[in-house]
Amino acid sequence: MPSAEWTFDAIGTPWAISTPVPISPSLRTAIGDRIETFDRTYSRFRPDSLVSQIASTPGSWLFPADAADLFSLYRDLYTSTAGSLSPLVGERLENLGYDRAYSLVPAAKPVRVPAWDDAIAWDGERLTTVRPVLLDVGAAGKGYLVDILAGLLQDAGIDRFVIDASGDILVRADEPVRIALEHPADPSKAIGVYELTSGALCASASNRRAWGNGIHHVLDAVTGEPTRSVVATWAMADTALVADGLATALFFRGAGDMPTTHTFNYVRLFANGTAEYSSDMPGEIFT
Repeated sequence: MPSAEWTFDAIGTPWAISTPVPISPSLRTAIGDRIETFDRTYSRFRPDSLVSQIASTPGSWLFPADAADLFSLYRDLYTSTAGSLSPLVGERLENLGYDRAYSLVPAAKPVRVPAWDDAIAWDGERLTTVRPVLLDVGAAGKGYLVDILAGLLQDAGIDRFVIDASGDILVRADEPVRIALEHPADPSKAIGVYELTSGALCASASNRRAWGNGIHHVLDAVTGEPTRSVVATWAMADTALVADGLATALFFRGAGDMPTTHTFNYVRLFANGTAEYSSDMPGEIFT
């Protein structure tokens, strides 16, 4: 097990990176610089971000090379969920009060989330918009940043580590790491446990960012409303990008509807207290 831990805040949430030896100052600087680049590209909370520029002016926008995997996954999950998981929910989230000022005050009149093919086109390098759109990559972006930082650790010769980005966890270890599945209604309890030696486990819960009268951040892009029947999900996959995206997609569709190109395990917890999970999950669900 890694024994040295570095904790810090990034993209609005606490992070912890555990490694066998302390991370060097130069590598910490490189990690910080990479997080800044990521945030400056994808944050809808920064006026200087690429996403904020896209929100004000339609056009053709060049993204960093690493955006290809992110938008490819989004397109797969958009199709698999019949449009319910979409990166175009940013304006609706702001409309509900999850805005740059964190007003948490919903507007009187809801706005509609545009359909992908009506608003944007992605060619692998450029995003073309036909109208101003506010992107929100929260469904998979944090997981993708976990993968990016893992790449920096590996490039520096660190091949054993645990990255925990507040529920999005990537493990590269010699022995299984036990990870509790936090009960969404009581953080002091767990509904089960995963054991992970190599791979990612990402969680999503409707209580993490909730406000007002039952409003939360997991929006169905088709209806524009927060999801209701599923209250928490966990997905385990080879990469944190895929695990994070699937964890969000499982709010809208069952595991059988997910893209067959991705191998994963999962748990879904429903509002009525029942759970659905993979028969071969590496762990257990508590009764």
